[in-house]
Amino acid sequence: MRSVAPSRCTLSLVQVERAERLLQPFLDKNEDPRLRGRLRYGRRCEGPALIFFESSPGIGKRSQWIDHDIAKFRYTKRTGLWSLYCQFRDLKWRAYEPLPHSEDLAELLEEMERDPTAIFFG
Repeated sequence: MRSVAPSRCTLSLVQVERAERLLQPFLDKNEDPRLRGRLRYGRRCEGPALIFFESSPGIGKRSQWIDHDIAKFRYTKRTGLWSLYCQFRDLKWRAYEPLPHSEDLAELLEEMERDPTAIFFG
């Protein structure tokens, strides 16, 4: 992703650009005037994984935004599969059981957006 130092991201440029296109509709929500100042979405790359998160202003310090991870998409080169992870209350990532893997990142993003188990967006 453009704002991440390349040394932290081990995904190929093609994978990063495709992920950027797929995540753009979520990031476009940052332009919604109803959310401005209260909530914004972002992404970061960590090794072979993309982390999708939301940020909200801190309590007391509204100028300090706090990130809350929503989903992790990890690519395994050996299998050619993307894996979807959700974060539990203990802040540990666990495989998302209804759809843990897919060859297509778009399928996992659609599952996150649908959120049938309410694990991602509550």
